[in-house]
Amino acid sequence: MRKLANSELDRKNVEEFKASEKTPIIIVLDDVRSLHNIGSVFRTCDAFLIEKVYLCGITATPPNKEIHKTALGATETVEWEYVKDVVTLVKQLNEEGVSVQSVEQVEKSVMLNNFEVEAGQKYALVFGNEVKGVNQEVVDLSKGVIEIPQLGTKHSLNISVSAGIVIWDLFQQMTR
Repeated sequence: MRKLANSELDRKNVEEFKASEKTPIIIVLDDVRSLHNIGSVFRTCDAFLIEKVYLCGITATPPNKEIHKTALGATETVEWEYVKDVVTLVKQLNEEGVSVQSVEQVEKSVMLNNFEVEAGQKYALVFGNEVKGVNQEVVDLSKGVIEIPQLGTKHSLNISVSAGIVIWDLFQQMTR
């Protein structure tokens, strides 16, 4: 096997990305402190043509040198918007018929490996603060809660890793 050169990767330019049909997933980052996590989530969203990213609460916004280090330009391709109050946003998404799913460890959560995407449904995935997680009021307003199965001692994943895992799983189900 030969490693592919960048010129062989069939990458979209910014205009082609913006014109592409998007994956019907919205990402909500609420009170995410790490600028590197924010940038990494943007980069994952670019990779899977995610529809939009909402940055809420204390989550920093582009342009930002530290976000750019991990986003590598994805803040220029992925549509994003800052909304101060996540609860207001979640209520709005619910009213629009978006299936809001918090990604958190709660009673009666659905393990990711058991979560089934409904055909034609748009999803919003809410990821919360690195220490406190998703706000309880947001959990209460969510249609469901997805939990990533973890078998080790930590039961804690970096938010950018969690986002990558959940986005990949839903993307796979949507594109089968």
